[in-house]
Amino acid sequence: MLQPMTIDIDKARQYIHANGLLWERALWDYLFDGGSLVRVHQTLLNYKNADGGFGHGLEHDLKCPQSNPLQLEFLLTIIRDSDLPVGRILSGTSDWVESIQKQDGSLTNPKEVLSYPHAPWWGRDSSPTMAGGQSAPDSIVGNLIAHGQCSLEMANRTKAWVEANVSLDSIAKSDWLFMTYHYFDYFMNVRDFPDLDSYQEATIATIVRLAEKDIADGEMAKACAIFSFVNSPDSFMVSEIPETIISQCLDYLQANQREDGSWLDEHDLVQWQPLASIKALLALRNFGRL
Repeated sequence: MLQPMTIDIDKARQYIHANGLLWERALWDYLFDGGSLVRVHQTLLNYKNADGGFGHGLEHDLKCPQSNPLQLEFLLTIIRDSDLPVGRILSGTSDWVESIQKQDGSLTNPKEVLSYPHAPWWGRDSSPTMAGGQSAPDSIVGNLIAHGQCSLEMANRTKAWVEANVSLDSIAKSDWLFMTYHYFDYFMNVRDFPDLDSYQEATIATIVRLAEKDIADGEMAKACAIFSFVNSPDSFMVSEIPETIISQCLDYLQANQREDGSWLDEHDLVQWQPLASIKALLALRNFGRL
């Protein structure tokens, strides 16, 4: 029988406070040390612009200060994964999204987006769907729907975009667990979509298939993306994900805190280690492993 490993919270705290950005340190304090939610909101609002959008490198790989979709998408996933109360963080943000949404539903990036430091996968030579920033509206709008902050016009434009760009076949052919957040965030929150049940079932089946594949391949850091979809025993997804997947991912996290107190993210990129560590500890705590 696997013996439980002791998690060193003190080392994790030291790592986060030595290496995390201010918002990551504030989030750690709120989630694990009884810190102030107001302070978390204040740190996140530092990335918000007057137009209601977010910029300034909140998402580590795109440093453009102008409001751009990737920053909002990332913020919404932080809120989703940590079950963070939003307060007034998103005040005026849906209006900004409407202002940058094209008639076909896609999102516009500022012309300056690549004038600032950015990871190569967001550069002009990357894939058409990623070149120059995030243009897909599905995750953003799905999460805004969840927060009751999506207009009918935005919803209809996004619905048209999804119908034109996402199919049951494309979901089934997905090969990266992390990226299934696009489908999850949209289809699990929208209520008006043709044959919605089939799209939800396809999304869940793909999440399970890819998690099982990552585990079979020994890619446990990748498999732990499962906790973006089932972040606690109270999640509606608990009944959809085989218990063995959750247990094996928890076992991996419990056994793989590094000497410096951190956890590995799936790409071993130093800028992502603080958040990966927060998410690892959050999963362990929520599932009773701390």
